[in-house]
Amino acid sequence: MPLEPDIAAYLLAYGTREPPALKALREATAGHRLAHLRTSPEQAALLAFLIRLSGARRCLEVGTFLGYSALAMALALPEGGKLVCCDLSASFAAVAQQHWEAANISHKIDLRLGPAQRTLATMLAEDEADRYDLIFIDADKPSYPFYVETALRLVRPGGLIVLDDVLLEGLVARPALDEPTYVGVLRALNMKLAHDPRVELVMLPIGDGMTLLRRR
Repeated sequence: MPLEPDIAAYLLAYGTREPPALKALREATAGHRLAHLRTSPEQAALLAFLIRLSGARRCLEVGTFLGYSALAMALALPEGGKLVCCDLSASFAAVAQQHWEAANISHKIDLRLGPAQRTLATMLAEDEADRYDLIFIDADKPSYPFYVETALRLVRPGGLIVLDDVLLEGLVARPALDEPTYVGVLRALNMKLAHDPRVELVMLPIGDGMTLLRRR
């Protein structure tokens, strides 16, 4: 749900404090054909804020793309903190890694390439349940129900799960006969989470919609 240009510029100027490394990554990838899918500066700032506020040390990102949100989270993590990043694309990851190394935070990031469902299943099999403080999900929308259920097992009680793109440009609120299948998937997930006793939640109209879940 794009903001009007003047509002977006105002938010960037006064609503966030974008570190130089993040600004460099954003500007370097502005011409990418899929740049519109990148996490916005205010969303990245919120993720960093949540990490610092909660004292998170172990974080997980499902869907890393060009590395902007991962860089924001890694910068916010204390020394000794770790961010596991899951992505399918080696070419996207190569761009991300260049900027992580330039920002001197690559040692905080554990990049795991491959299908995220397989990676998360392996993490559970390796007894990583209840070990993560914050999990950010921004990947293929049809798999969101699986990612959420798995995240609820990986995050510790009291930990946070953040879902991106939960509004899908408003499509979830406007049912249509010819809508893509994934819209119905997200709509059903939003409805389920609104009444899920395992979590507390708030949905924010930031970016394309972000839902914050706190595991009870």
